[in-house]
Amino acid sequence: MSKESEFFIYLLERYAEYKQTSADQILKQWEELELTQFIFDMYEIYHVERLQNAFEDIDKLMVEKSRND
Repeated sequence: MSKESEFFIYLLERYAEYKQTSADQILKQWEELELTQFIFDMYEIYHVERLQNAFEDIDKLMVEKSRND
């Protein structure tokens, strides 16, 4: 498994804990908003900053995508 994939799973699981839900539910939301690949591709940024910063960014992305749909 690539380091990007390992980090994505870690990020997904920690974000689900942060949101007090399951990783499956979060992944479903990301898929519905077409954010999964974008978040995966953000590895270079997300893995070097505080995890809370990534969570805040993902929250903003989800709000923006929800408004645009």
